[in-house]
Amino acid sequence: MDSAVAAQVSETVAEKVLQYRRDASGWKICRESNGVSVSWRPSVEFPGNLYRGEGIVCGTPEEVWDCVKPAAGGLREKWDENVTSFEVIQSITDNLHPLSCMKLNFSQRFVDVVLVKRYEDGTISSNATHWEHPLCPQNQVFVRGFKPSCEPNKTNLVTFFQTDLSGYPNPIPTKALWTPSFPHSMTSFYANLQKAVKKIP
Repeated sequence: MDSAVAAQVSETVAEKVLQYRRDASGWKICRESNGVSVSWRPSVEFPGNLYRGEGIVCGTPEEVWDCVKPAAGGLREKWDENVTSFEVIQSITDNLHPLSCMKLNFSQRFVDVVLVKRYEDGTISSNATHWEHPLCPQNQVFVRGFKPSCEPNKTNLVTFFQTDLSGYPNPIPTKALWTPSFPHSMTSFYANLQKAVKKIP
């Protein structure tokens, strides 16, 4: 695996996440529930949609991060109904590594290169994009997450998902199944995350 290329690609993804966050144009709200808003707009990267979720989670940024970070054996494996496990395939740096994510739906396995960035204002940004790795089969997935700072003991969590679930090498017709259910899945993510944060001692 070319570490320099992985670092460059992941930094590009991190910059895109910042652009998504700053660009308020073109978003259409498709679901609102319990303080969580899910919006969408057409993707410029593939023939699908880019989804944005936003909601306030009661908990400090560090508590929320402990629950959402994609870590092998971490808390997210216990509460996120869309994930069964994470596996670090190779560590490049402390904040950059290819990661395998096992999903419940269709028993698919997604492989991303993940970059975690911390900013001076306390923001933690988790940035991931599909990565081909010789130890894992191919899948095309673009998942973006962003966690900006908020008032004490509350965290404004903004997530971006841009995922092609058809898979490789034999695409399956998942778009008709996932397009209407994706916003619901995103709002459930926030509700389940809040429950997980409340369990932190």
